[in-house]
Amino acid sequence: MVERLKTEYKIDIEWRPFYLRPDTPEEGMDLPEYVLKARENGSEEYLHQLAQAHNLPFVSTKRFYNTRLAHESTEYARLHGKLNEFHKVVFHKVYGVGLDPSSWEVLRSAAEEVGLNADDMQQVVESGTYTEEVANQVQRAYQIGVSGVPTYVINDRYAIVGAQPYEVFKNALVQILSQKKK
Repeated sequence: MVERLKTEYKIDIEWRPFYLRPDTPEEGMDLPEYVLKARENGSEEYLHQLAQAHNLPFVSTKRFYNTRLAHESTEYARLHGKLNEFHKVVFHKVYGVGLDPSSWEVLRSAAEEVGLNADDMQQVVESGTYTEEVANQVQRAYQIGVSGVPTYVINDRYAIVGAQPYEVFKNALVQILSQKKK
């Protein structure tokens, strides 16, 4: 969907980090009972339907993961010109296969798949090179009111929250573009 929007509307997409649960320990944590109950009541049915409509696999995560390493590795990928490719592969590994995004095995595999040097990425990330930058980006997300994932912020002004159908984005972009012409 993002690629389709980029093509049709000639827009730039920037992926930015956000910690849904900033208190998640490095080893992750079991999902709380309220999340499990919501799933039993069909809270993820829409995500399954959306994935199926796009012929994509979808696996419900089993835990809350600490995504700091994944975000910092994504920053490495950004600065090496592979952000979108890396992001797509990591998302597939997490939501298509059910792997843990805090695992170096998963992140290194994603790096190798997109042509990044996995040894260099791990060494640079572990050195803390991107820790402050990612923390600043996360803080910026909180400052502009991001409270859920995914959140799509358009022109630093408009937000679309959640996994929405293509038409929602298309309608928002048409409205934004029409306001610019006035």
